[in-house]
Amino acid sequence: MRTSAYPKPAAPPWLVGLAGILMMISFYLIFIWVPMERSMGVVQRIFYFHVPSAFVAFIAFTIGGIASIQYLATRKNSYDDLSVSANEVGLMFAVVNLLTGMLWARPIWGVYWAWDARLTTMLLLALIYFAYLILRQSVVEPTQRAVVCAVTSIFGMVDIPIVYMANQWWRTQHPAPVLSGEGSIDPRMRFVLYFSTFALLSVFWILVRMRRRIEDLRREADGLRREVHSL
Repeated sequence: MRTSAYPKPAAPPWLVGLAGILMMISFYLIFIWVPMERSMGVVQRIFYFHVPSAFVAFIAFTIGGIASIQYLATRKNSYDDLSVSANEVGLMFAVVNLLTGMLWARPIWGVYWAWDARLTTMLLLALIYFAYLILRQSVVEPTQRAVVCAVTSIFGMVDIPIVYMANQWWRTQHPAPVLSGEGSIDPRMRFVLYFSTFALLSVFWILVRMRRRIEDLRREADGLRREVHSL
């Protein structure tokens, strides 16, 4: 029978420590250092969680989609493992984006939810990946499950540019892009936004590595179970 051990942690201690330091610095920049936005006040600080979480979700789903394409081309389980890991973590960040958006919308728009084009397309993106997770639990045969989920992942990836461009293609309550051009945000706000995004990306990569370790263990357990049943 096969045995396997993982002498190294899924995420090396230095990476976990770095992510912790980056997040602490990010909190300091968001709640103490960055200037207060004049019209919205303190609630605007949700911006530094809301936008980065969307960006990280987009990165995660793109990685998941590309890994799915690689799986369909090669049938290597490692690509399926990367896809499910990135997509699950990406869904978590997509939910954070939706929840922080609702908390921000209530004092600014007067409602928690408006069927705004960007909100709706982001909700659709999250629902696609909820369906992806349901499929992974519903389809029993491993190869069939991987193929069906790969196709779903690629389909979800197509929605990313639609979400990103929604407030430019349609009239929405979301503001126009504020990172450059006329009406762009204060350079200090831009710096904090970029720093927060980098900090969340470090957390994202740790979570993906941990999720891949879980998937490795699950595959190994399935293999051992099949060997025992074949005896």
